[in-house]
Amino acid sequence: MAEIKEGPLKGLKVLELGSLIAGPFAGRLLADFGAEVIKVEPPEKGDPIRKWRMLHEDTSLWWYVQSRNKKSVSLDLRSSDGQEIIKGLVKEVDIIIENFKPGTLEKWNIGYEDLKELNPGLIMIRVSGYGQDGPYRNKPGFGSIGEAMGGIRYLTGYPDRPPTRVGISLGDSVSALYAVIGALMAVYHRNMTGEGQYVDVALYEAVYSLMESAIPEYDQYGVIRERTGSTLPGITPSNTYMCKDGKYIVIGANGDGIFKRLMDAIGREDMRDQPQYATNFDRAQHADYLDKVIGGWTIQHDLEDALKILDEHRIPAGSIYNVEDMFNDPHFNAREMICEMDVEGLGKLKVPGIVPKMSKTPGRINWAGPKLGEHTEEVLKKLEIAKQPMDSK
Repeated sequence: MAEIKEGPLKGLKVLELGSLIAGPFAGRLLADFGAEVIKVEPPEKGDPIRKWRMLHEDTSLWWYVQSRNKKSVSLDLRSSDGQEIIKGLVKEVDIIIENFKPGTLEKWNIGYEDLKELNPGLIMIRVSGYGQDGPYRNKPGFGSIGEAMGGIRYLTGYPDRPPTRVGISLGDSVSALYAVIGALMAVYHRNMTGEGQYVDVALYEAVYSLMESAIPEYDQYGVIRERTGSTLPGITPSNTYMCKDGKYIVIGANGDGIFKRLMDAIGREDMRDQPQYATNFDRAQHADYLDKVIGGWTIQHDLEDALKILDEHRIPAGSIYNVEDMFNDPHFNAREMICEMDVEGLGKLKVPGIVPKMSKTPGRINWAGPKLGEHTEEVLKKLEIAKQPMDSK
């Protein structure tokens, strides 16, 4: 194993009991910054994400990213032996991450109330579709359902077409971010008071939290926000425009000073100081016309030329990247957003870099997602948990 580089979360011990995306993504973020993350997987099959999307020798490339820097322990949580091992491990850890259906851990006698008796400072991160209480508590929930109920699916797409999805597991990923935020807030509280707690993250609520002004607008004016394609009503101009070479450019010039510079850039100095375009609120009343003017300019220029002109006038603008564009972009590479890690049997594998950047204690990639159960013996021995049999203790 490569030399382990320490991060700001050195000394924080995490037990990850979840599978697939939301819980494990939270574990990955903590592991990236130095937490010791012990991932518990069921014997034989392991986490299902090991087989998701594109495989290399029967293992998903996604797995190597999602479980990097983690240790894999193979345990059957449904068995009494597995449950007793968890009870032993929990005495040594700071945080447990789980994303089972509510009540599952309680059924196995390893719920929060069971485990806090063994470790009063324990923090348990509980990610689920609908949360740990409420009338929908027992419904099965995935990130896609959370995106639908949380409102983002309704707003994604064009008004004359059915709602669509974002091309990634957005609901799961946002939930994981809240899980990490909650975990670190709980650690801070525990360090001040000695008290542990559980953090309840619902997938639909994580998405719902992104809905900006939708709630007060409906409350006061009865307005239901609708799908608007590439525009964002009330923010003008900010849209996607076609260029002469058939490529698309995104321009965000809704700041008052930026709008004036944009008019200079596209040769419409006659519009820059007109009172009907003075503020974003004013411009929003003329959004269609402004988009027509701007689109009429971009269609006369290739994407590269349009970007050059807009950059010269300090206008926020950019092309729409696919993954090949990311690989070839000098800024992505300068910021180490595409890194390499060694994977046994595969060699060098390019993976996403670490976010955020920290000046004193940056995150690190120490190793790729491990083999199933690779660290079982190491972890149990280190924590002085007997493997066979539990009743001999």
